[in-house]
Amino acid sequence: MSYHNPVLLEETVEGLNIQPSGVYVDITFGGGGHSQEILNRLGPKGKLFAFDQDKDALANKIEDERFTLINENFRFIKRFLRFYGIRKVDGILGDFGVSSHQFDVAERGFSTRFESRLDMRMNQQSSLSAYEVVNNYEEKQLRDVLAQYGELRSAPKIARTIISARKEGEIATSERLKEVLQPFLPVGREHKVLAQVYQAIRIEVNQEIEALKEFLLQTEGLLNPGGRLSLISYHSLEDRLVKRYIRSGMFEGEPEKDFYGNISVPFQKVGKMIVPSAEEIRRNNRARSARLRIAERIEQ
Repeated sequence: MSYHNPVLLEETVEGLNIQPSGVYVDITFGGGGHSQEILNRLGPKGKLFAFDQDKDALANKIEDERFTLINENFRFIKRFLRFYGIRKVDGILGDFGVSSHQFDVAERGFSTRFESRLDMRMNQQSSLSAYEVVNNYEEKQLRDVLAQYGELRSAPKIARTIISARKEGEIATSERLKEVLQPFLPVGREHKVLAQVYQAIRIEVNQEIEALKEFLLQTEGLLNPGGRLSLISYHSLEDRLVKRYIRSGMFEGEPEKDFYGNISVPFQKVGKMIVPSAEEIRRNNRARSARLRIAERIEQ
């Protein structure tokens, strides 16, 4: 698909263990590849709801009476499903990567390959863009973003350098940002460091970590017993949250034990973490960092 080549398509949809008359949610619609495969496995009474905050994705809407596309962030999943009268579902699929379309359209500002204005908004109506982060954040804010979301050891120095460069004029474009970052781009590793900086700014702009946490915390109440989560992460920050939530129903600390030392958790993992095959990575290099985790809602 030109908009987005779905990653781990068969494995992710298979992980949902689809019941033909069930209700399912694709929280990251994108080009619709995962959604179409879910619909292929649903019967006439099945339903699929999909979320995507990017208005560009609306052009890929699937014409099927069983399908509803919601132009909102998946962090609001429970609120918008209730609007459609849905309180319980049988499976939720999420592919948390940036779509190929977002990377490949220069003016969206997601890619280091193009000269463009700093943007990186998945929701194009959002007031916070990469421009605001780079040009208006205070030094401590910038340092924290680069350290937490980019996992950059040089975050303090990079933040100071950006602040200093801003005094000479705005940093409005990707090329200007690269010029400012040049001292931190060693030969042979420049793309890796740039990718870390871009990842950090993108996560901040789109509040990706907060959105993921809010979403995960709603899944316990949304899924029917036996319902499945099938979630693809692309970097360690996301994957750690997903893994920990599946294991304990928490992001920090450990669940309480009863008198007998037993713990009560909402999910049990299904199988081991799945990664793309060498063949899939050859066909779609953007799949190389994908990590799929599947979990099932436990009957309490």
